[in-house]
Amino acid sequence: MTKFCQARHIGHRMLPGIAVALCALIFISSANAQKRVPVDLELILMADGSGSVDDDEFIIQRQGYAKALRHPDIWHGISSGILRRIALSYVEWSGPELQIPIIKWTLIEKKSDLDAFAKKLETLPRELYSGGTAIGNAILYGANSIKSNRFDGTREVVDLSGDGWDRNGMPAAEGRDQAVKMGITVNGLPVLDEDRIGLDKFFVSDVIGGRGAFSIPANGFKDVFFAIRRKLILEISGKPVPLNGVAQLPL
Repeated sequence: MTKFCQARHIGHRMLPGIAVALCALIFISSANAQKRVPVDLELILMADGSGSVDDDEFIIQRQGYAKALRHPDIWHGISSGILRRIALSYVEWSGPELQIPIIKWTLIEKKSDLDAFAKKLETLPRELYSGGTAIGNAILYGANSIKSNRFDGTREVVDLSGDGWDRNGMPAAEGRDQAVKMGITVNGLPVLDEDRIGLDKFFVSDVIGGRGAFSIPANGFKDVFFAIRRKLILEISGKPVPLNGVAQLPL
């Protein structure tokens, strides 16, 4: 029992009902804190679901994530960790108030957990089609989701992919800075094409941040799988990346 709950007075007397209620809240909060599951990594995948991603690109993106998660190197990385387990969530985002958790926080401690997660990505329907591009809000959503889940990760990472600059809502750099203050690393995956010259530099300057942060650009949606696979390997392993924060795809 806490020292607070042992007290009998506030001033001269504590009302019994208030005392009981406050003690109950303290007990519940303490119990919840003790139930947090330790993992090597808390990783939230924030995928672009805005209107700039057409249906064909959306399918390629979903399949890219699913295929990458099934790659043997991903499970090898997870099973090589100290605790041999991670917590994973997948969210699609667009406008300031539009962040949809497609797959909520899931404990990955067996290869079958990873396969089931990938299968869900392939079968669950698309829920966002428009709403703008609010990168800052998406980053902050991811950070808050990490801090409010039931896991306690050695590392905490927001992994954000997108095919454009922020158009509305909180500026990307502001959301990034708030996440970094929480002790969270923000990594980026910009999807480039001839109409998005400079997007890779924007992700480095305004999106990524925190300890060991990096960005891996994909040259169009055709390269999304390769970029995601490389990115997940680095995030799960915690291996260092170049000082410029850009980890190129292997040739």
